[in-house]
Amino acid sequence: QVQLVESGGGLVQPGGSLRLSCTTSEFTLDGYAIGWFRQAPGKQREGVSCISASGHNTLYVESVKGRATISRDNSKDTVYPQMDSLTPEDTAVYYCAAGRYHSPTYCPLAHYGVNYWGEGTLVTVSS
Repeated sequence: QVQLVESGGGLVQPGGSLRLSCTTSEFTLDGYAIGWFRQAPGKQREGVSCISASGHNTLYVESVKGRATISRDNSKDTVYPQMDSLTPEDTAVYYCAAGRYHSPTYCPLAHYGVNYWGEGTLVTVSS
């Protein structure tokens, strides 16, 4: 089964930073919008950020605006979500997802249209 691979999770102290990556060796991410989702214990999975296939457009959920960025390097088939000023509320399993949409400038903070998912990486924010 084709999958994306996330890396960079682990234990982070409050106020620290998160540097994740998402890649795959099974196909090219070129042409796919990439979304980042997270699921905290006892909560539904939510969209955190996304970047369009063109790389020109990004979206962020309100709770991470101003402290999160997402970028992509198509030459390396890798997407890099980053987040600063972490709090315990950011503790979750983080997933990346790839989808093809009607426009290379579009990406949704939602599950629809996702073609591939990663298995997730756990991020724990704790002192």
